[in-house]
Amino acid sequence: MTSEIEARTLRRITWRIAPFIMLLYFIAYIDRVNIGFASLTMNKDLGFKPGIFGFGAGIFFWGYFLFEVPSNIVLDKVGARLWIARVMVTWGIVSAAMAFVWNDTSFYVLRFLLGAAEAGFFPGIILYLSYWFPAQRRAAVTSLFMAAAPISVVLGSPLSSALLELNGFGGLKGWQWMFILEAIPAVILGFVVLGYMTDKPEKAKWLKDDEREWLVATMEAERAGKAAVAHHSIWRGLADIRVLALALVYFGTSAGLYTLGIWAPQIIKGFGLSNMAVGFLNAIPPTVAVVAMYLWSWDSDRRNERTWHVVIACVVAATGLMLAGVAGSVVAVVAALTLVNVGISAAKPPLWSMPTLFLSGPAAATGIAAINSIGNLGGFVGPSVIGWVKDTTGSFVGGLYFVAGLLVFSAVLTLILARVARKNAVTPAVSAPH
Repeated sequence: MTSEIEARTLRRITWRIAPFIMLLYFIAYIDRVNIGFASLTMNKDLGFKPGIFGFGAGIFFWGYFLFEVPSNIVLDKVGARLWIARVMVTWGIVSAAMAFVWNDTSFYVLRFLLGAAEAGFFPGIILYLSYWFPAQRRAAVTSLFMAAAPISVVLGSPLSSALLELNGFGGLKGWQWMFILEAIPAVILGFVVLGYMTDKPEKAKWLKDDEREWLVATMEAERAGKAAVAHHSIWRGLADIRVLALALVYFGTSAGLYTLGIWAPQIIKGFGLSNMAVGFLNAIPPTVAVVAMYLWSWDSDRRNERTWHVVIACVVAATGLMLAGVAGSVVAVVAALTLVNVGISAAKPPLWSMPTLFLSGPAAATGIAAINSIGNLGGFVGPSVIGWVKDTTGSFVGGLYFVAGLLVFSAVLTLILARVARKNAVTPAVSAPH
């Protein structure tokens, strides 16, 4: 009977929650990285060199870094429904304002404000999933949520390219129309969140009574199990050495992810293609990554293994970046970028399944936010270094190799963390492979 209720409950909450949070992240990721497509024409219009563009694109993550932890603490206090709605409306407004940048300073300021506005969304959803899904099912549902990032590139690349063709319509440039039109859904969905999202299982009127009772009991038992072995104050989440280690692992994956989102269109454009051709070719790697991410996460849950699923994926991504640096044709560079997409996308769900296995409550809110805010600084370092190297050498190669090195560091650090955890028998989150 319990097994039947479990299957029915998990199926119902998955269908209720997963598609909706995927839609929210889909919009978030488009607004975060559409700057890569804007650069195809915006940089010339505003006179931005690669160094200026790379720094401005990456400064988004300093806003993230400074406001992420406070944002997630507020979310844990007031509930996901109100706070996620606030996040979406404010980031939509700032994203639309990007259409009116006129120089490098305004570019830097608005990118920083966009990061501050969006701070709390991603770690907030990760925390939200820990309220609803038992630990052994979390990697799979996290992979569904995170699949929205590559899907947004698949669909957003041709869309952004098409919007660039509105150049001159209504007296605005194509990149200005792109920022405005792609920001509107965030504002609309912010209000939808208020009516659709449910903060906790106890409030889920859309569950049957026996389903709600089973889920509440299961999640309370899980929290009690963690509370029996550790204290979970706000400071616990910030002070845990495993949080810092996972943040550094995430740093490398973020550098790789945003190198793709921000620079891949220009890397492909370097082969002399039209903007529309760039849009369609840029959609190929994440199409493959969506499938790979889900299968890899499913295997991670099936084996109850996280460490090697992160390590192998990081190595694959690093290999792809090095190959992209020496690719001599469009086909070769798209194949290399596919490897990068697959590796980075596959690494993230098992990585994000780790912190909620040893943290709960306020500590989980701060720990997850700390991992995301510190780790996402890789999104500043990677694109900025690539822009600086491109300015200095006229080539992307050195920057791509640098980001590949960060991913190798992530893989090595994950293995070290696993070894320490195995030795001390502290947490199953980074246990040895079965």
